Amino acid sequence: MRSDAARARPADRRLPVRPDLDQLTHEADALLRAIRRGEPSALAEVASHLREGLDPARATPAEAQLVLARSYGADNWSRLVLACRLVDAIWRDDAEAVRALVVDQPRLLSEDALVRKSNWGPPMTYAANLGRDRIITLLRELGATDIDSALDRAVLQGKVATARRLYAMGARPPRGAVMGPAETLNGDGFRYLLDELGAAMCDEEGDWRAPVALVLQTYSRNPAGKHRVLELMAERGIPLPDTPPMAVHRGRIDLLEPHLRRDPGLLTRTFAHREIWPPALGCHADESLALHGTPLAGATVLHLCVDYDEHEMARWLLDQGMDPDVRADVDADGFGGHTPLFATVVSYAYNLGVRTDDAVARLLLDRGADPNARASLRKRLRFVDDDATYEYRDVTPLAWGERFHRQEFVSRPAMRLIAERGGTD
Repeated sequence: MRSDAARARPADRRLPVRPDLDQLTHEADALLRAIRRGEPSALAEVASHLREGLDPARATPAEAQLVLARSYGADNWSRLVLACRLVDAIWRDDAEAVRALVVDQPRLLSEDALVRKSNWGPPMTYAANLGRDRIITLLRELGATDIDSALDRAVLQGKVATARRLYAMGARPPRGAVMGPAETLNGDGFRYLLDELGAAMCDEEGDWRAPVALVLQTYSRNPAGKHRVLELMAERGIPLPDTPPMAVHRGRIDLLEPHLRRDPGLLTRTFAHREIWPPALGCHADESLALHGTPLAGATVLHLCVDYDEHEMARWLLDQGMDPDVRADVDADGFGGHTPLFATVVSYAYNLGVRTDDAVARLLLDRGADPNARASLRKRLRFVDDDATYEYRDVTPLAWGERFHRQEFVSRPAMRLIAERGGTD
């Protein structure tokens, strides 16, 4: 379980995909104030990133900027400023600004655009993520060599025209290139690799199950893209099982309907983790590695529809008579029993900005969902700086959201609507 003891060494910071220099300046100012106040976390950052140390009471803005820059992986504040200006120029498609920065600082060509190593890579690879073809051509002329990783990222982001340009420059997809668009659920990139480049449906080790498992377990939420990728896999002989959870993954009401005709109990049936994410397709047995918000193991197809943003299928299930307050299983420790409304509050869809409104919560509430249903939940997030397991006993949907340990996963629009409909915490 979660311990609140402070870490001995502060976690390294990472720049957001599009860093803002003004925001970083404010961050340095806040750090300076914290240092001068003698706050333990700020002094720990100083100790970690400034060997020469400083007198907290006399700390200067330049010293705070240096500590902050080093916490982001930069040698100094000037390097952090360079990163912000370069990334901003790429976003604005300002080739001349990029040229001026790289000509003045040639090392920028080979260093990560976000300073610390990340998937967005050096400037040309970074530009490929955004489909900035003029800048890619410019950087290649200036000596950039990361064309293969640029191609990989262009495909991952579905920038097919950019990928074709890079291919013409000599870039070639590595074995396992399909893992990129499998992760992001990008149907355009996936089809390009298979149809135009003849890429193999496997990871870099040659395992055909790996891209399938990634599509099913990824953090991404893009229903249309996911459907398309799974159909491309099915067309190529990938053995997707004929089960209700797989029908949800594929967004196929026509595949789910026969199951309901054969078994009306489907409207209350719950599914184990292994049924939702089949081990035969390479899926992990560890429930936390199938990335979702509100727990899904032991849940119903309606819970799955809410988590995966399958709005049409959720509406269809409710039209067939499914109870909007259908409950997930309760485990031996008393956790579970939550209704689908809980999943409108804590979700990857909201964390990723895919779901920005209260539409799913509104659908359930309009169909009679109880805004004050109670349940106990246990949750562990993965690939975050705090992957401890947290427990929430006897909470309503609103209390689940208010207490959840990562607020970026919590939908404020859904919370407001539930409160308006009588929900309490």
